[in-house]
Amino acid sequence: MVREEIFGPVLVAMTFRYPEEAIELANNTRYGLAASLWTENINLGLDVATKIKAGSVWVNSTNLFDAAAGFGGYRESGYGREGGREGLLEYVRPKGHGRPSPQLAAEPDKNWGKRSYGRPSVGGNPLVNGIDRTAKLYIGGKQARPDGHYTYNVVNPKGEIIGTASEGNRKDIRNAVEAAHAAKGWADRTPYNRAQILYYLAENLAARADEFAHRLAKMTGAKVKAAEQEVETSLSRLFTYAAYADKYGGTVQETTLYGLVVALHEPVGVIGIACPEEFPLLGFVSLLAPAIARGNTAVVLPSEKYPLSATDFYQLLDTSDVPGGVVNIVTGGRDHLTQTLAGHDDVDGIWYFGTAEGSRWVERLSAENMKRTWVNYGQPRDWLNEAEGAGAEFLYHATQVKNVWVPMGE
Repeated sequence: MVREEIFGPVLVAMTFRYPEEAIELANNTRYGLAASLWTENINLGLDVATKIKAGSVWVNSTNLFDAAAGFGGYRESGYGREGGREGLLEYVRPKGHGRPSPQLAAEPDKNWGKRSYGRPSVGGNPLVNGIDRTAKLYIGGKQARPDGHYTYNVVNPKGEIIGTASEGNRKDIRNAVEAAHAAKGWADRTPYNRAQILYYLAENLAARADEFAHRLAKMTGAKVKAAEQEVETSLSRLFTYAAYADKYGGTVQETTLYGLVVALHEPVGVIGIACPEEFPLLGFVSLLAPAIARGNTAVVLPSEKYPLSATDFYQLLDTSDVPGGVVNIVTGGRDHLTQTLAGHDDVDGIWYFGTAEGSRWVERLSAENMKRTWVNYGQPRDWLNEAEGAGAEFLYHATQVKNVWVPMGE
């Protein structure tokens, strides 16, 4: 009666000893549509309202609705909002984006995401200063060897082996998700602090811009000038979202209520991000930066073909005060690892930029625990274009809206 959604009239009364216990009891459910909070201490009431995981929180009131304020839930109460600007966004697309019309078979491909691990390669790996180096995974702020001890060769367009990357599996995803949950205190930091860390990250990338550009050129076969442009645009993305870290907190809703209605933009939680194959550094940064700027933690699957920019990037994370577990990087078969993320009940959202078939499977697997999904159905995106590679669309998917209603007067 307490934890399940019962459509009344049913009233369940429980005691609690202190506010923290009340918050723990209130959040101990899979659902989070709305909550009603009663108190004589408005300071305490507002503090508790921000910690309850529900889409609407009514303070000293209940069942208040208005078309100007979006209504919808958290977790398994579903995502999306009805009413307000948030509700309108569910029915529109960014300017210049066509409606996806993928050519899909009637039945999903049952082999999607399956992966067979080959035998470890012997010889042929490039040496770094005479050392045979394999890029590790990055989990919980530490470099980690893959659970299965498998690796794969990273090959440039000419067929030359330029590096070796780790091949992650479902256990590595499990460890990464646990590390991301352990780092949820990142959302409690002040937006100013998160902004400063992102600025610091950008500064450290700028200091190693030439190194990253030459890595991109060698890995993808792009000209050095094009690789330098990708690094410069990645720097721009970090500065953009560092600026947004303390400027996308929410709005005051104008409703018929005599009182204050505040729409808070809260983090989604743990987001799994499957990056595109193209633009291995820029696609990685353009998706990671908005997620962590707004307080989420992330499990990132970089480009499967060209993962070495992402594995170099974790050295920047180590030296830029990013707490361990905020960013976790797992290399390997992107679709295979995405399949595990999409089916994981402790992941709150999935961003997938891959094939149309992969997009269909992500939405299908995520339905079980009502994850928020953002997929591209195989449509390419111009990551160098500011209108397509940055901005409010990314921040919208990195946040969920909570409306706090506070009546005023006697």
